[in-house]
Amino acid sequence: MIQSMTGYGRGEASVDDIIAMVELRSVNSRFLEVAARLPRSLSLRENEIRELIRSKILRGKITLSASVHGDAASKVPLSINKEAARSYYKLLRELRTAVKIRETVKLEHLLSFSDIFESQEEGESDAAEWSAFTQALLVAMDNLRVMREKEGRELAHDLAARINSMQQRIDTIEQLSKERIPEERSRLQERIAAVLGDNVAVNTDRLELEIALLADKLDVTEECVRFRSHNKFFLEAIENEEGAGRKLNFLIQEMNREANTIGSKSNEITIAHSVVAMKEELEKIREQIQNIE
Repeated sequence: MIQSMTGYGRGEASVDDIIAMVELRSVNSRFLEVAARLPRSLSLRENEIRELIRSKILRGKITLSASVHGDAASKVPLSINKEAARSYYKLLRELRTAVKIRETVKLEHLLSFSDIFESQEEGESDAAEWSAFTQALLVAMDNLRVMREKEGRELAHDLAARINSMQQRIDTIEQLSKERIPEERSRLQERIAAVLGDNVAVNTDRLELEIALLADKLDVTEECVRFRSHNKFFLEAIENEEGAGRKLNFLIQEMNREANTIGSKSNEITIAHSVVAMKEELEKIREQIQNIE
């Protein structure tokens, strides 16, 4: 069954004292795009997170928001360089003695030297934090998929109704086209008789050839057969295939091509109206399938 690319999913998980929450929002896109807002402690895991999402979702613009709470998540990613702090303190005291300043060395003086703090090695979030986050992400993706599938079912129902409506129009067009051939044959014979008169001999073979050429020009059976074939594949795709968006878009283009050919071969007013109506339906379907994964 097809899926919509629009949806929302939320997941929450806890491991030890770590609680992770993930929200996913999805809208339509030609490809898979992921924009992630992550806690600092997970920022270096962004590529891994993208791959996790890619394993479950084929297309769509995904916005991920995550938060992690707990002791590990609240740790400041800095540590004190004790050796540097002692050295600066000793240096400041020597400077105080050298210039005979009475003021004592205070903490605020040491804070002027940024290298008394050093960054802890990042890149490896706490195992419990990563585990909580990935569990929350998987839950969020499952919930997102449920919503996308639900909307996909609604889209499939609407698309099937439109395809079946066009199927009826194709049947009508084909029948009208077949009825027109003998009518045009009689009309051509009448025109020839009116122009040449009864006393002028008519080359029967040439007349039959012209009628055959006219019938071939007016006959849209081949286009109708192809249109029905596209309809069949379209209905099968929306019922049975995941990630069918690109295939459906191709089929709509082919249906539109057949409709244009039918319109150019037929100059009968009822057929022309039916072709216009079909092209309007095809445009509505084309807009709908832009939101299918």
